[in-house]
Amino acid sequence: MIDFFKNIIFAQPYFLLLLGLLPFLAYWYYRHYNRRYPNLRLPGMNHFSTRSLRGRLQWLLPTLRLLSMAFLIVALARPQKMLKEEKVKAEGIDIVLAMDLSSSMLAQDFKPNRLEVSKRVAEEFIDKRPYDRIGLVEFAGEAFTQSPVTTDHAVVKQYLSQMQVGLLTDGTAIGMGLATAVNRLKDSPAKSKVVILLTDGVNNTGFQSPELAAQIAKTMGIKVYTIGVGSTGRALTPVNRRRDGQYVFGLAEVQIDEALLTKIANETGGRYYRATTAASLANIYDVINKLEKTEIETTIFKRYSEEFYYFALIGLLILVLELVLRYTILRTIP
Repeated sequence: MIDFFKNIIFAQPYFLLLLGLLPFLAYWYYRHYNRRYPNLRLPGMNHFSTRSLRGRLQWLLPTLRLLSMAFLIVALARPQKMLKEEKVKAEGIDIVLAMDLSSSMLAQDFKPNRLEVSKRVAEEFIDKRPYDRIGLVEFAGEAFTQSPVTTDHAVVKQYLSQMQVGLLTDGTAIGMGLATAVNRLKDSPAKSKVVILLTDGVNNTGFQSPELAAQIAKTMGIKVYTIGVGSTGRALTPVNRRRDGQYVFGLAEVQIDEALLTKIANETGGRYYRATTAASLANIYDVINKLEKTEIETTIFKRYSEEFYYFALIGLLILVLELVLRYTILRTIP
């Protein structure tokens, strides 16, 4: 019932002023009640009332009449429900998330580890870009396109949640990861194309140099934001792997090639960020989200549905009820 009155407006609200007359009518009726329905008093019967149930219910008739008038007055004011329609024209941005899946992403300086935090924050970033096409590239010693750019963000997030260390040859091929991401955007018709490359290490493998990949990105008008993930100092990180596939953890220095990541970002018009905590990583994605504005043109159409007939119908039904009671059950002798 409460939802019914949401977004209700009145096309002719001045009729609502008539509601102010109802209290005066109620007062007039109260003043004249005893004159219209006098009590019959008999001597010697002080403890008995001669008024029947019918007489005690006479107040119901004017109450129903006033209530009927209230609903009919509201109907005259023409209540309408405002319905909105939005037509959104969005000029989105094509974004590829290139994420490092080397074994060092299991380092536990982020809880539970760097990879899980990076996946969670990336998912939150995707949710904030409803009009953009987003793709996903993963890289370690080799690179692989997990999802091409698409507006089906549910699929992208599903692939993101399934990413895990060990599916690709171990290593950190930053150049191959960037080149694969750039390749996903080369045929994109979008005016703005962005790669967000996240890594926690130093380029140590791959046949594609990061510098050449950055030059290609620049030529294609692709902006690259680079993020170095990892605390400063030493962190508990995988240092070996057993035959059963389980990683052996030990303390190791956190090494990130910040000079290379800065060069890639500057070459393409992007920026380099260092995330030393989960909170700072989330803040970096927020900054990128604000920097890369999606142009959205929204046109709002307003429609109205007439709702007066509900009030008119209720008012008439109450009026009919009042008339039926007046001339049947609660009928009085003139």
